[in-house]
Amino acid sequence: MLTFQQLISITQGREIQFVQPQPVIHLLTDSRKLSQPAGTVFFAIHGKYNDGHKYLPQLYSRGVRQFVVEKGSADELRQQYPEANIILVPDSLKALQQVAAWHRAQFQLPVIGITGSNGKTIVKEWLAQLLSPEELVVKSPRSYNSQLGVPLSVWQINPNHTLGIFEAGISQAGEMEQLQQIIRPTYGIFTNIGSAHDEGFVSREQKVAEKLKLFKDVELLFYCADQQLLHEAVQRQGIKSFTWARMQPADVTITATTTAGSKTIIFYTYQGEQQQLAIPFADEASVENALHCLAVLLYRQLPVAAIQERLGRLHPVAMRLEMKEAINGCYLIDDTYNNDLAGLSIALDLQANQPQHGQRTLILSDLLESGLPEKNLYLQVAELVQAHDVQRLIGIGPTISKYSHLFSASEEFYTSTSDFLKAFNPARFRNEVILVKGARVFAFEKIVQAFQQKVHGTVLEVNLDALLHNLNYYRAKLAPGTKLMVMVKAFAYGSGSFEVANLLQFHRVDYLAVAYADEGVLLREQGITLPVMVMNPSPDSFAKLQQYSLEPEIYALEQLQAFVLSLEAEATYKIHLKLDTGMHRLGFVREDFDTLFSLLQQYPQVQVVSAFSHLAGADEALHNDFSQQQIATFTSMAADVETRLGYSVTKHILNSAGIVRFPEHQLDMVRLGIGLYGVEATGAEQEALRPVSTLKTTVSQVKSIKQGDTIGYSRKGIADAAKTIATIAIGYADGYDRRFSNGVGHVLIDGQRCHVIGNVCMDMCMVDVTGLEVKAGDEVVVFGPQLTLLELAQSIGTIPYELLTNVSTRVKRVFYAE
Repeated sequence: MLTFQQLISITQGREIQFVQPQPVIHLLTDSRKLSQPAGTVFFAIHGKYNDGHKYLPQLYSRGVRQFVVEKGSADELRQQYPEANIILVPDSLKALQQVAAWHRAQFQLPVIGITGSNGKTIVKEWLAQLLSPEELVVKSPRSYNSQLGVPLSVWQINPNHTLGIFEAGISQAGEMEQLQQIIRPTYGIFTNIGSAHDEGFVSREQKVAEKLKLFKDVELLFYCADQQLLHEAVQRQGIKSFTWARMQPADVTITATTTAGSKTIIFYTYQGEQQQLAIPFADEASVENALHCLAVLLYRQLPVAAIQERLGRLHPVAMRLEMKEAINGCYLIDDTYNNDLAGLSIALDLQANQPQHGQRTLILSDLLESGLPEKNLYLQVAELVQAHDVQRLIGIGPTISKYSHLFSASEEFYTSTSDFLKAFNPARFRNEVILVKGARVFAFEKIVQAFQQKVHGTVLEVNLDALLHNLNYYRAKLAPGTKLMVMVKAFAYGSGSFEVANLLQFHRVDYLAVAYADEGVLLREQGITLPVMVMNPSPDSFAKLQQYSLEPEIYALEQLQAFVLSLEAEATYKIHLKLDTGMHRLGFVREDFDTLFSLLQQYPQVQVVSAFSHLAGADEALHNDFSQQQIATFTSMAADVETRLGYSVTKHILNSAGIVRFPEHQLDMVRLGIGLYGVEATGAEQEALRPVSTLKTTVSQVKSIKQGDTIGYSRKGIADAAKTIATIAIGYADGYDRRFSNGVGHVLIDGQRCHVIGNVCMDMCMVDVTGLEVKAGDEVVVFGPQLTLLELAQSIGTIPYELLTNVSTRVKRVFYAE
């Protein structure tokens, strides 16, 4: 077992303090994911958006006694952490990678390294499944393929494993060399080359060359020879390869493919013999991913019958963790088909960071194909459950039931899913965060269905990874020390206030802002502890503001007078002063200042924590002069505020558009609103953001219409020819604007645009699907990445804000992380 003393030579770091020998069992880079302090080494990484050194005191207080740091004076570190072993290195991330590379070198097992633009995770998961009958596979959890994710993946290797499968992703030149040294692949798979991360490379040729660095020492590289750019680069470098192709000679030549329902029949030639196989997918991406796997199986000389049997058992890979509203105030984290130890740890981390009231419940099946002896496996599971403070465990399966005595949480065990469902009583679950995690053979989708609220099939999917991407995009524009306030008013622009606020709290923004006190109260009741500014408080809400430590925006003298009269003398209260610099909506003007500060002097318990204003036209360049005038006015007024108060306050004027257009005026804090949700208000940098929300519904019925027939209320839809129409389960009560009626709006069904025909009804509308194969139950995309909010808003003369905030609360929200 690795010891802390060995880390010094592995990382070539400087020993700051060595107190006592300790084993190195867990590598930690995120303080929020600490589960077992004993044996943990925390690598304090100074990253682009955060600095791990800030969390050393917190981790030390929680029992961590091993640190790798990249800054701090030796004397101060010894004084602050007298019982800790500490190493100082130039780069903590590099040190982590060196430790993982050392760990990899201790094992001689063969390793398959996977890179490419798309399909890496699916190929990895499928290969692990296909090879599991003869191999004990260790693999990257989910899509852990980055400079940070790869070392954490490789650290999982233990002596029981017989094969490793790790994916590697890069976003710019110079990154792959580090990953190659950690993975040290014996074999390689290059899935494909596409546009992902093109911005980080001079050309596609350079991107191919950089990715190929992963395979500089492999015995064999698997890839599709039809990818000309890749094929030529492999040939130039002389990498020994095993290829498949449709269009040119290869080791495996695909002569034909044909779709039969949900299956694809593949006809191929290998070693001079014609063969055919069926895979259980019809889409081209899945076929391509399966062909990469087929090449590996053929090279390993598996009999065709065995290959067919294994391919037939392939199933879609759950690429995301979904969080769904469930019965009785519960939230359900649906991780149904990800069933390994590393995946369990990741899902438990997500569950642990949902600060809702009520208990945490885990519904867990037997863990299959872990490569560990049963007792060791369930000891580790029990440790994870305890470390993540799971209050109730429901184990399903004969093996986990056998080791029930290892668990200290309140527990119940069932030998099968059907036994659990027979005993299921909804009343026993209330205000809980329930993680559902099981192997596919246990059919846990039936459990998910039992827990979900019975609502109609229209859902708003909220991509938390996209939201985080957008947050980091704006954070990257901020000067060091600039604080960030994020708007979660109006149900977080329709996306779900608590869920978005919780993510923002997890990623340590400085402030939240809501429109009304009730929104802030709800956040507090659901565990949000960040400072919250209430932008439109009313006198009848002042008591709640004080009760829940919410900070009101004060914008008028009569409002301030009512607020101070409601105060209890012994407490201190924080307020934010709104200054009117030209928006002329709300706010104090200079003429108010004498009365304003005279009143504040009478109430010393009232502390002004910020002064701010709002730009009226920051999203349009034609108003730049006016915006600059507003900024100058605000700067002058804020200086006067501080002079009259006799202390400094936080100053902020930039909104999402202002962050992009006026970066030199960030002052002490900026306010991020619509940009977080994927709409770049100036339009100049829209491509840099990711859409956060996708509104989906389903087809309720399909019918044929004769020429001349009318459709919908007021007979506004008229068939100018024989048509096929589909009724879809969304209407203006769900937030689908009535202005989309009569051909103005359109939706996507199977990727095809279908125009609205007739008037939008309250709960449904009709769309023209003539010429398409559409049936009841088919998915309909109302807006999303391929049909953007901006496009839809422009079609009815409004703004994306309106479409987002209009999505009704009766539409179920599904939150997911990839």
